[in-house]
Amino acid sequence: MALLMEPGSEPLTEGEKADLEGIAAIKESAAREFKEEGNRFVKMGRKHYAEAVECYTKAIAQMGALSAPNPDGSVLFANRAHVNLLLGNHRRALDDAEQAVRLSPSNVKAHYRAAKAALALDLLPLAASFSRRGLEQEPANEELKKFLAQVEAQQLEQDLQRAKVAQAVSTAKDLAAAIEKRRLRLGKAAFQELTGVKKPKLDEQGVLHWPVLLLYPEVMSSDFIEDFPETDLFSQHLDVMFAASSPPLPWDENHAYTREAIELYCQADEGTPLSKSEILKYLLEGTVDSKSLPDSLDEEDGEHDTGKGSTVTPSREGSTKWIRVKEGKTLQEALQHKDYIVPAIPVFFVVSRKSSFYSEFKAGNWSLP
Repeated sequence: MALLMEPGSEPLTEGEKADLEGIAAIKESAAREFKEEGNRFVKMGRKHYAEAVECYTKAIAQMGALSAPNPDGSVLFANRAHVNLLLGNHRRALDDAEQAVRLSPSNVKAHYRAAKAALALDLLPLAASFSRRGLEQEPANEELKKFLAQVEAQQLEQDLQRAKVAQAVSTAKDLAAAIEKRRLRLGKAAFQELTGVKKPKLDEQGVLHWPVLLLYPEVMSSDFIEDFPETDLFSQHLDVMFAASSPPLPWDENHAYTREAIELYCQADEGTPLSKSEILKYLLEGTVDSKSLPDSLDEEDGEHDTGKGSTVTPSREGSTKWIRVKEGKTLQEALQHKDYIVPAIPVFFVVSRKSSFYSEFKAGNWSLP
């Protein structure tokens, strides 16, 4: 009897051949019935999709090991892929659709379902490949044409986004390298309510251009210099801002803040220096979607040199320590002071020797509110 035959052996008698043909017919009939029942469940709606998947699975099992070409088997896998798509089981749908294509490359529905599953899994090149292969089988298929156009548009958008991210990361790394080369220490951003998310820029000559915030602590007013090249002297900017022809500051009723009376300071040892990866993240903030950034960024902290042209005002324990910034020095020299941690962008405090506030500030008795 055929049922007692060893697996893989050939039938030797007419009886065995008849038995095998009968068994095959029974399985084919059962597969057809399971398939039709699965189709009925699909038409009955979402509540019956799981039953439809079960029916198609039983039908496939009845067919045994399948080798190409097998159009009937291809239809079963394509049908199960369709239901898995409806259920949102995109990985299973893709596996089934790929099997359907393998069994029958001319099955256009299988190509389309594979493409849809690949798109749902964000596998855009694979989705485009299945779409094109389906159109090779049926060039006039308008649904596949529209779908391919959709995939190609998303692929282009994704490529442009990746290029934008790559450019942003490259620019940020160049900036971070320039900051590290100058042995500057950057800390967390401060006063962003006054400055927004302004960042330094590196020009073609390799010069850093900083946005600089000037604070008047006596009244907590401010000025903002959007482009302060690191090679500029402080005096160049102060000469313009406090020129004799310029009107006095609106809150300076006693005209204490004159060119010859003002002094510049920055706060010493305020905050904690950021790591290299934290600096990169700060420089990238607001340029691209954070979800599209690389998973890891290099983390490497550098040493920092003592600054030039600055003096530190001694202060008693517990008081604020201020670094005097000499106007005849460059911005870069001020930022390189060993005790200065740049709060993302440079912040300098402007006080006047003519003001009664001056002695309080110099003594370290004033601190930020």
